[in-house]
Amino acid sequence: MEPNTLLDALLDEAGMSRLGLATRVNNAAAAQGKQMRYDHSSVIRWLKGQRPRGRTPELIAEVLSGRLGRAISLDDIGMGARSAPPPAGTPLDGFIGRATALWRGDHQQREDVQRTPVITGLPAVGPVWEWENPPDDMDVSSRGTIRVGLPDVEHLRTARRHYEQMYRKAGGVGTRGRVLRFLAEDTAPLMRGTYTDATGRELHRAVGGLVAIAGICAYDSNVQGLAQRYYHQALRLAKASGDRAFGGYVIALLVNHSLYLGEYRQAVAFAEAGLRTAGHAISPALACDLNAMQAKAFARMGDQTSAHRAMQQAETAAGQIRPDEEPDETGYVQPGLLETAMADTLMRLGDTGPAQQYAAEAVAVQAHARGRVHRLATLADCELRAGEVDHAADTAVQMLDTVEGMESHRLYDRLAGVRRSLAATRSASTREIVDRIDETLRIPL
Repeated sequence: MEPNTLLDALLDEAGMSRLGLATRVNNAAAAQGKQMRYDHSSVIRWLKGQRPRGRTPELIAEVLSGRLGRAISLDDIGMGARSAPPPAGTPLDGFIGRATALWRGDHQQREDVQRTPVITGLPAVGPVWEWENPPDDMDVSSRGTIRVGLPDVEHLRTARRHYEQMYRKAGGVGTRGRVLRFLAEDTAPLMRGTYTDATGRELHRAVGGLVAIAGICAYDSNVQGLAQRYYHQALRLAKASGDRAFGGYVIALLVNHSLYLGEYRQAVAFAEAGLRTAGHAISPALACDLNAMQAKAFARMGDQTSAHRAMQQAETAAGQIRPDEEPDETGYVQPGLLETAMADTLMRLGDTGPAQQYAAEAVAVQAHARGRVHRLATLADCELRAGEVDHAADTAVQMLDTVEGMESHRLYDRLAGVRRSLAATRSASTREIVDRIDETLRIPL
């Protein structure tokens, strides 16, 4: 039995207490000549996922419809027919209700939401297939409680840039709560507002960028099921916006997530979908990253030929990058990112010499703090594989100095990996840095 976040969110929007809902349902039943004795405990059970018997779900929908001034369906309150087949495409109205409900539940740190599992198989692939294929959204306009204009959209874009920089400097653990609060308190009301089709497409594009940041922070905070849900939400918002290039960026996030989860064939398939569907709209930076991640996936599968082909395609795209012509989201594809991916790929293919050269080139290029930690970790791995223990220890010191003040499970993963490799050398030159890393890893996130 899954928690009913939809009903919870509607109660919050209606400003109605649990006892208030129970009382109104009892009164609605009495008006129809039926006696019901629901109380606040009954509503708690509904919120936990219990579906009440008889016509009670219809009465709940009627009560909330009257309070909110719009038609509320059984699906809207999370009490629709569970045996019904899934729709060919996700209707936008229903999607927005479910999306904002998740933001609210996550912001409240509800335990049931935090335990959201990673989905696999066809359910994991479905959102990508839906993004690729018709039907498209013909009209995304809305009539709601507040009027939404382009200044509101620009405010969301500014917020996305702000939280992206915060994530890069401080990590996703600390940034996550800030993004969720902004989504739940500032963004959700706009989604339920009044806007034209043209403004709506810009709004969905801007909200998609924020939701993507929420997914990145969830990934960095080690709540992978939620990260996946946010990426899927961002992809649905990309479809509503009509911006194929933005959808390709979200696909890149899903590819990276698949790599982390060890779903290498899925990573390759998602990258192909991004390259294929974004088509001419795809930016060179995004094409570079998608091909580079494909190369990493092929290397992990031991497919040397495909890995080298993807590396060549990534290099070709990199040569076409014009930073001033790239969308905001692809700013992460900075000089040195491709070299880091090349080093990772070649190292896994056993080409230690070229891998180390690429890793050194990546470190030599200026990068934001988070990116520098990843580059230093890759270089340390290459140096250790080449038997250069002292150099690896020096690189680990730089890595540790750079990560100070950042809260990130993914960066701590990199630290822990370098620590294990250094400790395995049983060298006196590594003992001090191993101890320093241990001290850092003991700090709870």
